[in-house]
Amino acid sequence: MEKTDEQEQSKKISLMQRFVQWLDPKLERFRLEKEDEVPEPYIPESIEDVVWILKKTPRSILGEKERGIIAAAMQFSTARVKDLMLPRTEITFVHKNDFMGPLMLDKLYKSGLSHFPVLGTGGKIEGVLHTASLNSLKIKETERCAEYLDPEVYYMREDYTLEQAFAAFLRTNCYFFMVINRNGVTTGLLTYKMLVSHLLGEVPEDHFENDTDAASVARRQ
Repeated sequence: MEKTDEQEQSKKISLMQRFVQWLDPKLERFRLEKEDEVPEPYIPESIEDVVWILKKTPRSILGEKERGIIAAAMQFSTARVKDLMLPRTEITFVHKNDFMGPLMLDKLYKSGLSHFPVLGTGGKIEGVLHTASLNSLKIKETERCAEYLDPEVYYMREDYTLEQAFAAFLRTNCYFFMVINRNGVTTGLLTYKMLVSHLLGEVPEDHFENDTDAASVARRQ
């Protein structure tokens, strides 16, 4: 009786072995097909590899805005102020002795800028004119720019990285910098708004104006 049981067990094992031998090639083909469909995660080893991945990513996953933000972040510590600044040739300068009449105000507002370097004797920058200081009905045509200029001027070099520029904005709490080269010559200007726009693709807009009112902040949607 025991011998018969052993024979039956041996027969079952033999059948299972043959079944596995028959099935194994089919399983192997299946595994290869699955590996083709789901490749192992690709780990980039350089900036070029990351750029390649971004180019391969469908627009439905990463839109142009998101791609721009990623690209700006990747270049944050290497891109230079001179790549982003408004060049000197496009700056709207005013002279401290200019009259603040309608023609001057119209010129400033049409420039689209909100800060203007003020020149003094010999073309030296003596201050900055902020459009916020011009939003007054008390301005008279006979008043000169010198009466409204902010004498505090901040500078950064054109070869600063954007990381250094951002640190300068935070360190000084200033939103406007004149850009100079290593010889001290003015080559452009950079504003906090320009830097944020570069990093985020746009400047976030929020028309809420009651930030000093805790109750308004608490109940705003």
